[in-house]
Amino acid sequence: MEKGPRRKPHTPPAPVDRPYPRAVGSPRSDTPRQQFDPFVGNTRSMRGEMSFLEPTLPPYDVHTWRAKPFPERMRMICEAWTTQGYGTPSVVYLLYIAKIAVLYVGGWLLFCALTPSLGSPFEILSWGFDPTAFHKAVLWTLAYEGLGFGCASGPLTGRYRPPLGGFLYFLRPGTTKSPLFPGLPLLGGTRRTWFDVALYAVHYGFIFRALLAPALTMELLLPTVVLLPLLGITDKVLYLSARAEHHYTALVVIAFAPQWIAGCKLVWVAIWVWAATSKVNRHFPYVVGVMLSNSPYMPVWLRKKLYVNPPDDLRPSRLAHAMAHSGTLVEYTFPVVLLLGDGGPLTIVGLVLMVGLHTFITSNMPMGVPIEWNVVMVYGAFFLFGHHATVGVLEIGAQPVVVAFLFLVLFVTPLVGNLVPSRVSFLVAMRYYAGNWGYSAWLFRGQSLEKLNKLVKSSPLIRDQIAKSIEDEDVREAVLSKVPSFRLMHLHGRALHELLPKAVDDIEQYEWVDGEIVAGLALGWNFGDGHLHDERLLAAIQDQCGFDEGELRCVFVESQPFGGKSMTWKIADATRGVIREGSVEVAPLCELQPWPETRSV
Repeated sequence: MEKGPRRKPHTPPAPVDRPYPRAVGSPRSDTPRQQFDPFVGNTRSMRGEMSFLEPTLPPYDVHTWRAKPFPERMRMICEAWTTQGYGTPSVVYLLYIAKIAVLYVGGWLLFCALTPSLGSPFEILSWGFDPTAFHKAVLWTLAYEGLGFGCASGPLTGRYRPPLGGFLYFLRPGTTKSPLFPGLPLLGGTRRTWFDVALYAVHYGFIFRALLAPALTMELLLPTVVLLPLLGITDKVLYLSARAEHHYTALVVIAFAPQWIAGCKLVWVAIWVWAATSKVNRHFPYVVGVMLSNSPYMPVWLRKKLYVNPPDDLRPSRLAHAMAHSGTLVEYTFPVVLLLGDGGPLTIVGLVLMVGLHTFITSNMPMGVPIEWNVVMVYGAFFLFGHHATVGVLEIGAQPVVVAFLFLVLFVTPLVGNLVPSRVSFLVAMRYYAGNWGYSAWLFRGQSLEKLNKLVKSSPLIRDQIAKSIEDEDVREAVLSKVPSFRLMHLHGRALHELLPKAVDDIEQYEWVDGEIVAGLALGWNFGDGHLHDERLLAAIQDQCGFDEGELRCVFVESQPFGGKSMTWKIADATRGVIREGSVEVAPLCELQPWPETRSV
């Protein structure tokens, strides 16, 4: 409960005259233009029909939209999301596909082609399930993600020009870090040093040496096994961005377990089972609607079916609930079927269900675009449970250190992360894309957002990135106007109806930037982990940017614990630190629409 007087979450709102803050890039204007119908079946903009190369602009006139009070603007962007999603140009999806095919798969094929025991990409059917090919797929994926090429890249993660952070930040002294133990000598600073840069460069030197070797031996993998956790101590982002809970765990098994196939099977099964477990909540049906509304090919009529009564009631429909629950059931089922299979019909059924789930996720291009991760999951499933179906997980044998490591990483850590999410990253806890994430809203007063330019970084502010590609200011603003709708359309975003007015008094003076955007700008990587843009990042940014009191306020919302009923929250000022905190019950949020009503503080 809040420390101090607070209104219960389900208390009916009391109307007041104070407006809400505008979204990023939305200065007020009294210049109206034609108002468009938000639920037309075709796509229109201020400049007419959309082309293959242009963003799908929202079906409202940006000048009219500017002049509306915050609740109405948020309703307009949420209505637009239901039929358009973010409105990403079609060419962007093709660029993502090309990146995966050429850079990711092509990179793996290259390293395999340079391996004498494997061969040409044209002979992949003869060596595709060779152990060395699998080993290099795991190591290359770890490297690829840690360099910033995988998830958290491109426009679907708020990156335009440049389309990635990653190594562009991690090799630059002075950039902001998120150390595991702040204040630790040499490793615990919040600014990247030459030592940090050198450590990162050496880490990748060892990785590429291993990728070019004929086989991945324990001696070749040992530097990576040692250096990646060390890098994680210097900066949590380096560990998380490599998707270490998956790829690093598999590498440890490959390096030290004689029966590494059994160990890797445990890794794959744990990821599927914990991911399914994280979806057993009230949040996941909202994810289905948000994701499919943003799908590049989903027809408008089907998008509307995902909501109770669009545009007036945008809570998830029975169809969305059914899809969410059936998807969770499938994700629980096929790992068990694969474990029981021996290469016969059970194995085939399990692989078909597995491919169906990952194809559904990948083809809908979810925000954050963890596409390469889905690819390696599918390849690993065919290698581990198809080609090596007869190897049982119990064959890992009595290897106390390896078994203890897997028990810690695959059971204890995810369990704690689900029960006490404030203590564990949602990635390490394997709570993937379930809608139940920690997040934050950053409120910048006036033009104070410009102070972020004091940070050492390789990417400018998102509006400046877009300006490099889109000359029309109205088009840029229309694109950015829809950014907050992603947060509000999720169930956890409904908590902001109560919390934004608590954060500041004269809130019309503030510009709302999602914490994911801030983390991507300041840290070089972001992927749904609210712990990366919490009070510690606020303190690190304050040390460099020097916001005045009241100039930057942040709302931090933690995810709902498994079996819990509420989400805790904090409100912090850049100068004063945490000024209010409390909790909000989740069940009453299910009755709310994604847009706020006018509420009192």
